[in-house]
Amino acid sequence: MGVPGSIDAVQELLDGEGYVCSRPLGTVVFLALSLGRPLFLEGEAGVGKTEIAKALAAGLGRRLIRLQCYEGLDAASAVYEWNFAEQMIAIRAAEASGGVDRTHLKDELFTEEFLIERPLLQAMRPQSGGAPVLLIDELDRTDEPFEAFLLEALSDFQVTIPELGTIAAPEPPIVIVTSNRTREVHDALKRRCLYHWVDYPSFDREIDILQARAPEAADTLSREVVAFVQRLRTEDLFKKPGVAETIDWAKCLLALDVISLSPEVIADTLGAILKYQDDIQKLEGSEAKRLLDDARATLETA
Repeated sequence: MGVPGSIDAVQELLDGEGYVCSRPLGTVVFLALSLGRPLFLEGEAGVGKTEIAKALAAGLGRRLIRLQCYEGLDAASAVYEWNFAEQMIAIRAAEASGGVDRTHLKDELFTEEFLIERPLLQAMRPQSGGAPVLLIDELDRTDEPFEAFLLEALSDFQVTIPELGTIAAPEPPIVIVTSNRTREVHDALKRRCLYHWVDYPSFDREIDILQARAPEAADTLSREVVAFVQRLRTEDLFKKPGVAETIDWAKCLLALDVISLSPEVIADTLGAILKYQDDIQKLEGSEAKRLLDDARATLETA
């Protein structure tokens, strides 16, 4: 599928994959696709940054290649490595056959037959359905040396393997970089990208998201769930629940045949929306009832 020709088309494409897209987000996605620029998405965990890449890849019919970042990730792990086990087998087989030409054997060992491609190299390869979507997820978990390498790779869309030479992408991939802002990413990398802050959605948008992702939930339950989660985000928590937790909680409530929230139901299912014991303890006793009453009062005045 070709690149959408308008912001509305981008929104329709994402909506078709169950991702409710705001106009500002649709605009920056459209510009990234039209200009061939990487898209840098920053925001709290669970607000849907990774899902944007998944929905875009599915809507465009492109392959999604994901590089999950972590502390200590280096360029070699992100690009390629040699299959040492297969190389050792080839060496043993050559020695067993006798008459080993070491120079010739070395040339044979460092060919694409023994190359294990990692996400960045995979993204530089031609794809049958068009340029892939390269998701570089949670870049803030890595360190500055990897950022510097990534800056070079995204500038020229090529990587170098000493034994094979430079491999350039015939068509640049669609690059989406995400960050949970656990640390600041260097400005040089951000300048290469179009930037968008993905915030928690408004009440109405979160209702739309929940209806798209959990359509079997009744309207009354959906409204109570969203109102409670939005009220919960105003509390002093170690980790505020994201949209992903809202969806997970609604699905848990449906599995329990819950038709309306109660303090008891909330207490039993807190593990679906809060992931730290300190946060869960804050909602023990009468706190859950107080927040539920506040959420219902908000619904009545809306």
